[in-house]
Amino acid sequence: MTLWELTAREEIRDTIARYAHLVDRGRMDEVVALFAEDGALEAGGLPAVRGREAIRQFLLGTKSRLAVTARTLVRHHVSSTSIELASPENATASSYFLVLGESGIDHWGLYRDTFVRVEGRWLLLHRRVRTDGRSSDSWTRRGV
Repeated sequence: MTLWELTAREEIRDTIARYAHLVDRGRMDEVVALFAEDGALEAGGLPAVRGREAIRQFLLGTKSRLAVTARTLVRHHVSSTSIELASPENATASSYFLVLGESGIDHWGLYRDTFVRVEGRWLLLHRRVRTDGRSSDSWTRRGV
């Protein structure tokens, strides 16, 4: 493994971790900045939203629907990240996620990501979120 590959893997892991931390804190503008300008976010069976402004609106809608449930604690835990480097500018990654709320495990699933390197940063070109399961009182059961 070369130095650029090691560096790329760590930078990609950092982008994935920053996404989780920023979403948990409700800092959606900073989350959106982790996507390429023409990036896409695809969650569940919903159509993909494309472009930073559409992603921002989608995330703000999720944040406001979560607020209606009066739950204040959300923690995303991301693990078992597998990264494939196609080139010094393109990569894919898969990661498992587990979301904890005030009453314990809320939902869990898989992120499938495509990354592109833009101006020295690894940004999400496409993130597909697949929820594999949820607790009986998960806020995601309420259409969030």
